[in-house]
Amino acid sequence: MVYAKKVETEKENEDAIKIRRKVFVEEQDVPLHLELDEFDAEAVHFVAYDGDTPFGAGRIRVIEPGIGKVERVCILPGYRGKNLGNLMMQCMEDYSISSGINKLKLNAQSQAILFYEKRNYTISSPEFLEAGIPHRAMEKQIK
Repeated sequence: MVYAKKVETEKENEDAIKIRRKVFVEEQDVPLHLELDEFDAEAVHFVAYDGDTPFGAGRIRVIEPGIGKVERVCILPGYRGKNLGNLMMQCMEDYSISSGINKLKLNAQSQAILFYEKRNYTISSPEFLEAGIPHRAMEKQIK
């Protein structure tokens, strides 16, 4: 069974961190101190599983009343191209709506912009570098 959920246990948190390290630190060469940052403690974390095997992660943090920021969304390479990023994002958006968040913002890697546009996010900035990777800010009204 494939599913995504809000992190509720220490093991789920460890699984989410493990996925983030594999994708961002090992695959994309993001320095560990930038990937695991001071916002991890305040963020709500999410993890996706194929049975007992974690394959996706992400987090949301409230940046001002009613506005959340989606961050660190990632899927392991072997699970990409199977619509599982949408599963992860839907879980995070559903949580946001139920938590009183009505607008989501994110910084999308430029290569992922089309993915977010298909989920009705709109570009709200020129391209910029974050951890040496081109990004664009995007946002979506969810409620």
